[in-house]
Amino acid sequence: MSQDTMNQQLFVPGGSGRTSNSSVEVTAESAGWAYSGLTIFSLADGQSRVMETGDSEMAVLPLDGSCRVEVEGHTFDVDGRDGVFAGVAGFAYLPIDSEARITGPGEIAVCSAKARRRIDPYAVRAAEISVEVRGGGSGTRQINNFLSADSFEADRLIAVEVITPGGNWSSYPPHKHDEFSEDEVELEEIYYFRIDGDAGTGFFSCYTADGQINETVTVRDGDLFLVPRGFHGPAAASPGHHMYYLNVMAGPAEERSWKVCDDPAHAWTRQMLDDLPPDPRLPMTTA
Repeated sequence: MSQDTMNQQLFVPGGSGRTSNSSVEVTAESAGWAYSGLTIFSLADGQSRVMETGDSEMAVLPLDGSCRVEVEGHTFDVDGRDGVFAGVAGFAYLPIDSEARITGPGEIAVCSAKARRRIDPYAVRAAEISVEVRGGGSGTRQINNFLSADSFEADRLIAVEVITPGGNWSSYPPHKHDEFSEDEVELEEIYYFRIDGDAGTGFFSCYTADGQINETVTVRDGDLFLVPRGFHGPAAASPGHHMYYLNVMAGPAEERSWKVCDDPAHAWTRQMLDDLPPDPRLPMTTA
């Protein structure tokens, strides 16, 4: 595979992944890996979309607006919000081999992972989502742990939201999770970016020690980056423009967990940033 071909597959500019009924449609097959996927679509008031999960478990998360989810005799009215920079949303979990009807109005993200076992459908209210302020100084960021490895039940799916205030850095120091070791668990990862404000930008880096991946890209509202392996970060928000990203992760581990290995050249910065006072702009959103 050529360097150019690989880069084109990893960075997906907003709109280029659009289908007839989705603004984003990433499957494990289209990404060229084994587990993680993300679909984003908009529904008008009263409009519905039926999702068949097949061999994937899914989390239905409103990005803007809200939704009703009907699955296997359950009806979940999922807490919504007025955009990702305005609040924290609830979500609904869909098991493998199920059919769900999602009804708007709202812009809906469906995070997915190929799964092995069946878990009964459930929903979580926004007030139950853990909101964490992590790091300090210019490395302060907000994590909405709606389906992190240690919150709520899933087989393989891990998904969180990150908000980085304008001028700050996140996903730093650069870290990786592409093999199994005492300190690391193999996970594929999707980054889906939203940028606050007209013409706002940020940047994101991903690289491997062997040089096969070496990308630093300008990210705009609606862009994606697929991380199959390698160190990734920082994600940096330009001054005056807050950055949001939705992370979707899954991998082959027997137990669902998130462990990472920092780039040794930059690992010292983690403690340095943690020792600084947190950015007072965070938390930016709550339930």
